[in-house]
Amino acid sequence: MNGRDRVAAAMRHQPVDRVPVFCQLALGHYFLHSGLAPRDIWFTSEGFAEALVRLQQRYDFDGILVNLPGRPPDLWTRLRRIEPGEAGDRLVWDDGSITVMPPDDNPRHLGPGGDPLPRADVAAIDPDHLETLDDLTGYVWNTYHIPWLPGKGDRGPLADVPAYFFETLDRVREKTRHAVSVHGEVFSPFTQYQELLGYEAALLSLATDPGKADALLERLTDAAVAWGVAQARHGADAVLVSSAFAGAGFISRRMYERFVLPHERRLINAIRQTGVPAYTHTCGRIGDRLDLMEATGTQGIDTLDPPPLGNVTLGDAKQRVGSRLFLKGNLNAVALLECERPEEVDAAVGACLRDGAPGGGYILSTACSVAPRVAPWKLERFAPLARGATRL
Repeated sequence: MNGRDRVAAAMRHQPVDRVPVFCQLALGHYFLHSGLAPRDIWFTSEGFAEALVRLQQRYDFDGILVNLPGRPPDLWTRLRRIEPGEAGDRLVWDDGSITVMPPDDNPRHLGPGGDPLPRADVAAIDPDHLETLDDLTGYVWNTYHIPWLPGKGDRGPLADVPAYFFETLDRVREKTRHAVSVHGEVFSPFTQYQELLGYEAALLSLATDPGKADALLERLTDAAVAWGVAQARHGADAVLVSSAFAGAGFISRRMYERFVLPHERRLINAIRQTGVPAYTHTCGRIGDRLDLMEATGTQGIDTLDPPPLGNVTLGDAKQRVGSRLFLKGNLNAVALLECERPEEVDAAVGACLRDGAPGGGYILSTACSVAPRVAPWKLERFAPLARGATRL
């Protein structure tokens, strides 16, 4: 089996020759370990595609998550100058806005003079007139990770997907010769809502104006459906719904049931209607809502943060939902930073293989993104350990 076949079989609870290995890497990890300039990774489709494939090959992963859309081909024509600095380069654009590029972390985009980008005001925004979002560069930035969004149609905010969005996906598939499972990613409506308003304001609004929150989430689901379905139709082997901030550390089970479940159900159903699998990434404490996550129609759960970051053990998740959903994760990504000896890494990976492999439907992965400064030698041990485990 090649990586693409292996991941596809695991997602469907079909027999595999070994447990597939497939971690999501933090952008800072690519910056530090791919050998490419951070600005080329972040701002060019070719640069990000090359970084994705280089580290997939280095770590012998069976899959790649393309978690940034392609970039406008003329992006660099808008760059005025680059100012080197100890904290990273500052890219100054022709509209005066600034991108700060740390060497080991996600860039930050700021307005002229370094001012924070504007967010929507929940009291002023009208759910029936979301065309006003076109003026909120902060929202565009945090959803699509570029300072502006050229080429978008006029059917409403984020309803049309520019052709260049598919550039990175296409390049990765070509570079891997379709032998690796290539997944797309879409922000969940709830994540988009938090990006739109800012996290504190968004969470407060769930209590102070729940009716407007419902209406906004319904409209934002349209945008999520547009991008999620577009990736599925364009050849992604699966689509990850990133719902990172919907765990118990942010909202209660009751709020999840109202503000997350119905909108993710609509998004996931739309993706699944294309025939492409959809699965969900939620960080932190999700032990009290595994059943609600399943009710969205998701086909798998990614992350599964173990204690103390979360409250789910792999064995418990397998018992509760593992016969119906595939599981990906549960290896403590933070603890990997502290491992100093190969035996420590081997023990952590071995525990996940022991608990996740029986019965199939498991993909070996860190619980969340691999931190930027996790030493590559640790990740290089994953695939050999999976190959050495009992065949399923």
